[in-house]
Amino acid sequence: MITTFGDRLSAAMAARGPLCVGVDPHPALLTAWGLSDDLAGLRSFAATCVTALAGEVALLKPQSALFEAHGSGGVAVLERLIADARAAGTLVLVDAKRGDIGSTMTAYARAYLTEGSPLAGDAVTLSPYLGFGSLEPALEIARATGRGVFVLARTSNPEGASVQDALVSDEKGTRSVAQRVVDAAAQLNVGAPRLGDVGLVVGGNLPSLKLDLSGLNGPVLAPGFGAQGGTVADLRRLFGPALPGVLPTSSRDVLRHGPDVAALRQAVRGLRAELASAPAGG
Repeated sequence: MITTFGDRLSAAMAARGPLCVGVDPHPALLTAWGLSDDLAGLRSFAATCVTALAGEVALLKPQSALFEAHGSGGVAVLERLIADARAAGTLVLVDAKRGDIGSTMTAYARAYLTEGSPLAGDAVTLSPYLGFGSLEPALEIARATGRGVFVLARTSNPEGASVQDALVSDEKGTRSVAQRVVDAAAQLNVGAPRLGDVGLVVGGNLPSLKLDLSGLNGPVLAPGFGAQGGTVADLRRLFGPALPGVLPTSSRDVLRHGPDVAALRQAVRGLRAELASAPAGG
């Protein structure tokens, strides 16, 4: 029997705390690490991140676009990072934000969710803004392979509000576009004994949540924590009773301590301790 992504993530969060670290090789960060902004620098950066962070966090989140920017060689580095991190026992969320329709969505799903694909981690980020139903090929393959998805709902960027907070009326009443995404994900997680396999992306630095997450029964990835202004107090304020299922994600606040492996690990451990001080509240 396949172990579900939700079960694996629950175990990782219990063992290592609810922290996701983004592996984001921005050109300025490569320079700050004393690396060249080319394939050699990218390889060194990725290898150092795996060495320092695998086994320290619940989830590693490589940003696919920053590897793709280096062409086919960069994609190969991403593939190696995914393989090495998973071999070290760390769950990998590939931050690709894919979203399309029909056969194209199926092709994306095969790339990021099919067993044996070199780009397949444990989960992938998806965009539902061609309609939540357009994600069904990815949802089907994820179910079959024991993988997960994180669907963009209310994102941390200020531009997202113009679409995601828009109100839409249907037979279920008037809800925001983001709440419709939440409710669709919740339907797919009904009956999951721990965490469901369909997670959401909800900003951890929002002025207010404006979402009902009480029925989600799945994980929430919370970008915006750390360098984008989100704090532990914000997490508790925004998510309240849902906080045990929330994975704050940090990249710059951790990666600025590189390339020193010990300093990177210490930064992660400090964040984990900080998060442990924020129990769920109302």
